[in-house]
Amino acid sequence: MTKERIYFGTDGIRGKANTSPMTTDIALKLGRAAGQVFLRGSHVHRVIIAKDTRLSGYMIEPALTAGFISVGMDVVLVGPLPTPAVAMLTRTLRADIGVMISASHNPYYDNGIKLFGPDGFKLSDAKEHTIEELMQGNDITLALPEKIGRARRLDDAPGRYIEFVKNTFPRQLRLDGLKIVLDCANGAAYNIAPQVLFELGAEVITLGVSPDGFNINRDCGSTNPTNICASVISHGADLGLALDGDADRLAMCDDKGTLIDGDQLIAMIANYWHKKGLLKGGGVVATDMSNLAFEHYLTGLGLHTKRAKVGDRYVVEAMRSGGYNIGGEQSGHIVLGDYSTTGDGLLAALQVLAVMLESGKNLRRVSNLFTPMPQILHNVRYKAAELPLERSDVKETIKAAKDKLGDNGRIVVRKSGTEPLIRIMAEGENEDEIRELVDAIAEAVKGGK
Repeated sequence: MTKERIYFGTDGIRGKANTSPMTTDIALKLGRAAGQVFLRGSHVHRVIIAKDTRLSGYMIEPALTAGFISVGMDVVLVGPLPTPAVAMLTRTLRADIGVMISASHNPYYDNGIKLFGPDGFKLSDAKEHTIEELMQGNDITLALPEKIGRARRLDDAPGRYIEFVKNTFPRQLRLDGLKIVLDCANGAAYNIAPQVLFELGAEVITLGVSPDGFNINRDCGSTNPTNICASVISHGADLGLALDGDADRLAMCDDKGTLIDGDQLIAMIANYWHKKGLLKGGGVVATDMSNLAFEHYLTGLGLHTKRAKVGDRYVVEAMRSGGYNIGGEQSGHIVLGDYSTTGDGLLAALQVLAVMLESGKNLRRVSNLFTPMPQILHNVRYKAAELPLERSDVKETIKAAKDKLGDNGRIVVRKSGTEPLIRIMAEGENEDEIRELVDAIAEAVKGGK
């Protein structure tokens, strides 16, 4: 039986800043508990701490730092950096643990804490439970005065990540002659992503590169990609790409301002790698939210689709267990296992650009690999104390909808692991029918039935 989580959700700990669990006292406890779990051997223990551009990062960072130092870990502070940069630095600097302070695509008033082990992968459920038990108990061993850790800043961390990302791009290719609109969501990649594209030869038109602590993800970034679509058209650009607040998610559009979702992007890379003999595992890992037409397209290539729970951590777990090197989500989390241990929006964008350049065609011509089956997505917000999916009327409505749809489509209803939302997805050949089914489930969740 799975233990009930106290603090951790599907992607670390997340909540409204200065309210539980995003408070300084909980951050301090987390630093102490995680530090104690990863103390091993007699070497000097090290933790990497990065953050995005939220105001509350200034509050959470020192609390975590104090926690780690108090149990004998040295802290390396790297400032605003993308989440995948933390995973990379944790490995290359031989750190014992990596920490990213971010609520990803959420508004500025939320924040979160993501943890990476020494191998650069996000922690397992079992490891998170161990940390939670220490946070709840009194078994923390504080360091002796002479064993207290130190904190220092690593000024060249952005440069290390820039070179790492550039080195994933095929050496024979350049972005010369391409005009690219780039939206950094006023987030963690605001300074890094423009440099990478510029140094590879592109003309870069930037949006969302003026963070002020409050404007992260606000009307910008991958969760609001209308900005890049409009800007691509107005500037006559070749394409647009948008990252989210911690740059682990990607959205793209072509020269006509048409959005290209994560399913199409993953399919592009998978097909490209398959033709070059680089694809591993005989297919890709996706989630229940990926379109059925995406799966049919891969089947036509002789590849299979392994579906995992929503959340890039679960995608990565399925990739590791099955030997896959490509996985991701329709939302734009794309994991390329040959290079990274977690979703990396900038790295994924470079692989899409490589597909485009090697084909000699524009993005519009190479991205339309399949026609998605009609799919309706609807989110219903609920009060934190409620458990709407456990109500009998909601269960009955969901069952009735699935029975009506039968084998002609899919319905997925789940609780978000990062926000108090019930996410409803239905897909099928008849869009009017699936819209009615989604509306019926949404009304039941709201208590309208």
